[in-house]
Amino acid sequence: MNGRVAAPKTTRHLQDLERIMRGEAPPPPIAKLLGLMLTSAETGRVVVELDASARHANPMGTLHGGVICDLADLAMGAAMATTLEDEESFTTLDLTTKFLKPIWNARLRATGRVVKRTRALGLIECDVEDEKNSLVAKVFSSCMVLRGDEARGR
Repeated sequence: MNGRVAAPKTTRHLQDLERIMRGEAPPPPIAKLLGLMLTSAETGRVVVELDASARHANPMGTLHGGVICDLADLAMGAAMATTLEDEESFTTLDLTTKFLKPIWNARLRATGRVVKRTRALGLIECDVEDEKNSLVAKVFSSCMVLRGDEARGR
């Protein structure tokens, strides 16, 4: 049990994340494309990092907000996945981001935490911080657990 989130009876999803961190399995394609690195995973909590640079810039030269959303979404989705049974999957229902400061070049760390998990839903939050532990963005998401036919192939 991690905080208020009970560990699932089966742990395939957490084991998959651990394999990625050890380099035994490839990261998700979006992680590879953007340079997102999974650095920590436990039940209900996942950390993903990004070396943000000019390649991630918007037309104004600062880090594109969508990249911050992708970073946080991966951390939160992976945190949600650690709470699932082997045969379960999930889908994101919403994602809300509060941007707190601009970024140009920085090592960002997104810490996704499952705040509440019921049989059908998960509420997840994420702090995105820079290398000085300064809060860059606060992100929230809710996810719906999928089972049976809804979960197959996801």
